[in-house]
Amino acid sequence: MSHTISRGVLPLAAVPEPAAPRSPALAIWPGSTVPLADDDLAVGGVPLTDLADRFGTPAYVLDEDEVRRRCRAYLQAFPDTDVLYAAKAFLCRAMAHWVEEEGLGLDVCSAGELELAVTTGFPAERIVLHGNAKSPDDLRTALRLGVGRIVIDSTSEIARLAAAVPAGNRQKVLIRVVPGIAAGGHAKIRTGTDGQKFGLSLADGSALHAVTRVLGQPRLQLVGLHCHLGSQITTVKPYLSAVRRLVGLLTRIHEQHGITLPELDLGGGHGVAYRPGEPALDIVGLGTKIRAELAGSCAAAGLPVPRLAIEPGRAIAGPAGVVLYRVLTVKQTGGHTFVAVDGGMSDNPRPALYGVRYAPRLVGRRSAAAPEAVTVVGRHCEAGDVLASDVPLPGDIRPGDLLAVPVAGAYHLSMASGYNLVGRPPVVAVTGGHARLLVRRESLADIQGRDVGL
Repeated sequence: MSHTISRGVLPLAAVPEPAAPRSPALAIWPGSTVPLADDDLAVGGVPLTDLADRFGTPAYVLDEDEVRRRCRAYLQAFPDTDVLYAAKAFLCRAMAHWVEEEGLGLDVCSAGELELAVTTGFPAERIVLHGNAKSPDDLRTALRLGVGRIVIDSTSEIARLAAAVPAGNRQKVLIRVVPGIAAGGHAKIRTGTDGQKFGLSLADGSALHAVTRVLGQPRLQLVGLHCHLGSQITTVKPYLSAVRRLVGLLTRIHEQHGITLPELDLGGGHGVAYRPGEPALDIVGLGTKIRAELAGSCAAAGLPVPRLAIEPGRAIAGPAGVVLYRVLTVKQTGGHTFVAVDGGMSDNPRPALYGVRYAPRLVGRRSAAAPEAVTVVGRHCEAGDVLASDVPLPGDIRPGDLLAVPVAGAYHLSMASGYNLVGRPPVVAVTGGHARLLVRRESLADIQGRDVGL
């Protein structure tokens, strides 16, 4: 497969030989990361200090080869499976192009994500649209572009979708099932239990009722079930429980309606490590055990094995990204040291939302000072604008220093806001010692251009 990585690429400074072999502390960084002299790091063959000088800070750095490697790892771990990249983690035109070239499908949740992907050249038939509250525009766009699957999330959307399908057509749909399984790294990102906004309950019969409703719509073609347990799941067990419960529902559908649904989408939520030593989901083990559980459960029920689909997002984009910040101030107050940088919750709201902990690192300056526990904070007018609490940084950290934070490729820019009108950072791709801009920095002119006046 040809990777058109040279298009628009501009070389930066040549990368010197690594100063030391890759250490355990770099395990959570993109695979291409190597240490250089003066405590700099290179990602994709490009020194981070060069990237900061050229593109400014804050800036997201995305290792193209790491994205592609992770796509291929999923295809190897899940043979005969539809692997759909979850666009909500991070999407731009280049990202859509990369995952399409690597043979993945796409999972989107808005007309905006869908339109960007299709206008980039992504085949609409390899895209799945889901969401708990799809707007009329979401559905119109999906039908106009010929999206492959639409995931039904509520009974009220069944008739509305069916009415929008042009006469003579049939739209393939899945039903999102809530299997009653608690899994995920935080209560706000657990979606497999009853009592939250997503899906149709298995326990109260809503999912089975939705099946009956869909089968009564001649313009809808029910092809399978969908399930998403949550995010940042690091063990296999919840997925195996979900397989068993969904096969149970497939069995009841077969008994009541005499049909065999050919597809089963288990969603994503595959956890990654944000700090050295943290657990991450073993996708090789996951693939082996899910396929074995699905085959065994279907054999016991006397059903053929449905076509499996999964939706990794964070596990592909997250570890491929690094974010760069400049230190603006260092303040000792109340027995704490606060290191304030030129970004914050507008470019990474996850610590404020979920209490996620990161591992920032000083790059580009060798320090002999002993590490001290500090709190890295952002520049925004919120006491909760904390990027990393109680992290070790050299005791002589000072304004102008460059900090790099790994595992920043997912749910950073996609969740970024316009808070304090500071503008969203750019995204820079690196590969083979070259860097190119994928998404430019949001300027004050961009922000003012949206304000139509008094």
